[in-house]
Amino acid sequence: MYTDLARNNMLDGIGATHLSAHTAYSATGANEVTGGSPAYARKAVTYSAAASAAKVASTNPVFDIPAGTTVRFIGFWTGLAGSFLGMIANGGSENEFKVDPATDVFTVPAHGYADTQKVVFYGDTVPAGLTEGTVYFVRDSTTNTFKVAATSGGTAIDITGEPGRKCVVSAIVEEAFGAQGTLTVNSQTHRLDA
Repeated sequence: MYTDLARNNMLDGIGATHLSAHTAYSATGANEVTGGSPAYARKAVTYSAAASAAKVASTNPVFDIPAGTTVRFIGFWTGLAGSFLGMIANGGSENEFKVDPATDVFTVPAHGYADTQKVVFYGDTVPAGLTEGTVYFVRDSTTNTFKVAATSGGTAIDITGEPGRKCVVSAIVEEAFGAQGTLTVNSQTHRLDA
């Protein structure tokens, strides 16, 4: 197990300096928004020094988003034209989970999800029966468990296999823009748990 000091040093070494907006999940940084007037562009972000195994953004980047675009994910880069570091679901927070393929039940202690809420799975091989980065709907939620469906209020999806070790589940907010608008990225926090 790492100490908080070690985790703080790891977080400070990540080097994310720019954020991007994406229409779909990608492990490579694809599906980035384009176009608009004013034109979409990646935005700089700064973080305070890591403390207590967490690193918090000290700026809230604002993106110009063109009409007809739906933003689902936020990407992290080492510079304006730098290397892609990864992405998270827009408006979400990542959670580790367990799933029982015999019952299709996911377990995440105190997850806070409500029936019909949108969630996504990504970061590694997803449970068999699901597709990485696809938006699903929570159903049968309790304090610590839930199932997922392809549609709001739909039938629970049959889960037939285990996920990869690094797969996470996250709530997601799909921001649809019927006209040119702006998207503000708030409350970015990176954590390294024990």
